[in-house]
Amino acid sequence: MPSPTTVRDCVTLFDRLIQEDLVEPWDNTGLLFGDPAAGVSSIMTCLTLTPDVAAEAIQRGDGLIITHHPILFRPVQRLTAQDPQGAMLLKLARAGVAVFSPHARWDNTPGGINDRLGVRFDLNDLRPLRVRPELAGKIPRGSGRIGARERAVPFEQFAEEVKAAMGLSGVDVVPTERPVRTVGIACGSAGEYLSDAIRGGCDVFITGEARFHAALEARTAGVGLILLGHYVSERFSLEELAEELDDYYPDVPVRPSLVERDPLTRI
Repeated sequence: MPSPTTVRDCVTLFDRLIQEDLVEPWDNTGLLFGDPAAGVSSIMTCLTLTPDVAAEAIQRGDGLIITHHPILFRPVQRLTAQDPQGAMLLKLARAGVAVFSPHARWDNTPGGINDRLGVRFDLNDLRPLRVRPELAGKIPRGSGRIGARERAVPFEQFAEEVKAAMGLSGVDVVPTERPVRTVGIACGSAGEYLSDAIRGGCDVFITGEARFHAALEARTAGVGLILLGHYVSERFSLEELAEELDDYYPDVPVRPSLVERDPLTRI
């Protein structure tokens, strides 16, 4: 009988598909919790590991959770059942569930979240919005994406196309009078990339969420800003990742969380 797929096997695959050298200095990625030698019968993907998502994984008998947002992001001095994260992790430990997080690596790896958003918005010639010189080889590498549409369209039309591509009934925007051709993208909470989009000559910058002052900066620069919502800008990719990883280990089903929801609701 063949030996079961282990946590270590899965992590080795993830590290090959989601490039390790794209980790940001501030980030916490990789195998964050669990025994590398433990067997894995099924895997769950999610955007954020919360108690309800953890309970779902335990109930399903999953051996590994891929959560985009890392657990244990800040140093921990004690782990008890008296706080929500501690209680959740203790339950996962008792159930033998490991936790892996790719975070910014998945944002920026070739074929990662920002590339997927660029494809959805019909952008060509996608390249990093913020190049990291220490990673540059024959192909520039870095964070975010910048790309161009085949032809320019009015901002209002582009915003409608973005809403349709993401299945949204509304988005927060800073409009621009410019025809939209060159677009910058950075998923999640990435308002700090607006300055890169301005320097890169973007007509519009798209992110999940940004601060009020970023909106003022965009308006002053005459650059359009579209805020998808943090959850919307990233969660879809974890669903797609589950489907794609499911092909690698036929004996290990990979499924997204079914209970995870956006904590914000537009009314």
